[in-house]
Amino acid sequence: MFNGEYTCKLDPKGRLVLPAKIKAAVPEANGTSLMLQKAADQCLKLYPMVEFRKLENQVNALSDHNPETRRLKRSFFTRIIEVDLDSSGRLLIPKAFQEYAGLEKEVVLIGLGSKIELWSAERLDDGALINDDEILSQQMEKHLS
Repeated sequence: MFNGEYTCKLDPKGRLVLPAKIKAAVPEANGTSLMLQKAADQCLKLYPMVEFRKLENQVNALSDHNPETRRLKRSFFTRIIEVDLDSSGRLLIPKAFQEYAGLEKEVVLIGLGSKIELWSAERLDDGALINDDEILSQQMEKHLS
């Protein structure tokens, strides 16, 4: 399970070192492969292979006979790429993915249970999180009751 918020540095070659707690939470059965997705809100999502396979199976189960679901499947599979952790715990973020998410030097990782979001610090500060405790409490009550 991934949780917490971590600020990391992207090196000039586009490599990101995963924090030790994040790396330790990647299932061993996963090996060194992870799936990186261009996600909603102009951030990236990083999935352990085990978790990605669940999502992939749901998308694959959609009908190929329906134009809407064919379009959805195409869009889904063109926005993902497999990435590997090297021996130093780094992963290479392709340039197109960096540009999509506005990633430059500082990257904020947010654990979301079974996956991780990667944000540019500027975009994250631009309303992606609920920072007001009262509003957060109201939203928890509304959606979890």
